[in-house]
Amino acid sequence: MAARTDLFQSPDYYQLDELLSEEHKLIRESVRNYVKKEISPIIEDYAQKAEFPQQIVKQMGDLGCFGPTVPVEYGGGGLDYISYGLMMQELERGDSGVRSTASVQGSLVMYPIYAYGNEEQRKKYLPKLASGEWLGCFGLTEPDHGSNPAGMITNIKDAGDHVILNGAKMWISNAPFAQVAVVWARNEDDKIQGVIVERGMEGFTTPTTHGKWSLRASATGELVFDNVKVPKENILPNVIGLKGPLGCLTKARYGIAWGALGAAMDCYDTALRYSMERIQFDRPIGGFQLQQKKLAEMITEITKAQLLVWRLGVLMNEGKATPQQVSMAKRNSCEIAANITRDARQMLGGMGITGEYSIMRHMMNLESVITYEGTHDVHLLITGMDVTGLNAFK
Repeated sequence: MAARTDLFQSPDYYQLDELLSEEHKLIRESVRNYVKKEISPIIEDYAQKAEFPQQIVKQMGDLGCFGPTVPVEYGGGGLDYISYGLMMQELERGDSGVRSTASVQGSLVMYPIYAYGNEEQRKKYLPKLASGEWLGCFGLTEPDHGSNPAGMITNIKDAGDHVILNGAKMWISNAPFAQVAVVWARNEDDKIQGVIVERGMEGFTTPTTHGKWSLRASATGELVFDNVKVPKENILPNVIGLKGPLGCLTKARYGIAWGALGAAMDCYDTALRYSMERIQFDRPIGGFQLQQKKLAEMITEITKAQLLVWRLGVLMNEGKATPQQVSMAKRNSCEIAANITRDARQMLGGMGITGEYSIMRHMMNLESVITYEGTHDVHLLITGMDVTGLNAFK
């Protein structure tokens, strides 16, 4: 397939760039240029072949996309949450699978090691993960426990200077290529703990998940533990219970809220440009009322979502954001992005289903993004519980 020229121009209907610092804009520009140069020309081909472009791991490490909010002393960027959000927006504008790789590495692997690990663990793992020398993954979801992680059956048993890990995790981004897995398991006191599992430990395998119609350029797999001996120094010492993995997911969901917005922007930009060029009935289709209705609704929803994630970023920086606020933004961005991809695809007619344009790939990817890290409906109920004080989950 011929390399696609990336003509993306970012919509900013309410001049929100005025809310960003010069550093924010420089960071966004550097990631946008990277996506235009390294991701857009190759990503359709990798998605068509259902292959993960492994070269992007080192590239994103060099660019600082892994753990941008982790302190510099551990190899992170020491940046704020708006910077992190803008990075995720630009990466997902290229492809949701590329952003997933960065989200998992930063929010689900580096963050728990930084927040819940000890100094030895931070120094051993974080610099290699930050640079992209190592790829990491996060083991929470199980074959029988998705929205209900508290039901997990993966477990660790004490065996002297090590623990024995048994169980399985499913739908794990990065698993087939990861050197390190942060795995959540039940201990003998029935409490959930995090352990760092390394590739090469006997009994640890990562079968690849095949046959996906979504996130095809992202590597997904299982984590299988058959009497894996894990040294006790690999247990994350500073958290017990579900609040450990849920704290990581709050950070990752924040990144998704910005990321899904990037996919929406890409589809809007593609549809807008196409509507100016496509002639039917002797005029550009952008001149017809129904097409203008679609474009007007797209830019309105994008603008509302931009304001939502920007304000959430400010609250994250101030340490005031609640997990419930993150849920609202994650759900909203996914919903508007899914709707925009569908409308954009219709505007392109038959061309919209081809790999010549990014829209159909975004549409398929967003079917995963709307489901993972808390499904659309679960996030709705989180908001519902927050505003009523009543738990609809039980």
